[in-house]
Amino acid sequence: MRAIIVLAACAALGVAVPMVVHSPAQAQTSQNDSRAIWEKIKGSWNQTKGAIKEQWGKLTDDDLLEIEGRRDQLVGKLQTRYGISRDQAEAQVSSWERKRVREM
Repeated sequence: MRAIIVLAACAALGVAVPMVVHSPAQAQTSQNDSRAIWEKIKGSWNQTKGAIKEQWGKLTDDDLLEIEGRRDQLVGKLQTRYGISRDQAEAQVSSWERKRVREM
C-alpha cells in the first residue's frame, strides 16, 4: 500500500521513478550462459566432482555418479541431502556457478 502511495505522489509531482525491466532476451542470455557453463562442467566432470564434493560435503560418490554434470540433477540431490527447497538449491548452484566462471 505504501508503495502505491509513493508512486502516486511521484506521478503527481512528475518525478521519474527508475524501473528495472528484464527483457526476455536478457533471460534467454542468462539461460544460454548457464548452459555453456554446464557444457564445460560436463566436459571436465572428473575434475569438477572434487569441487562439488568440497562445496557440498553431504553428496556421496554415488550421487556424483548419478549427477554426471547435469545441473538439474545437482539441484535435486541438494534438495534431498540438505532438506532444502528447490529455490534454495537453485540459489546455491547459481552462486557456485558464478564462482566457477571466475575460476575458468
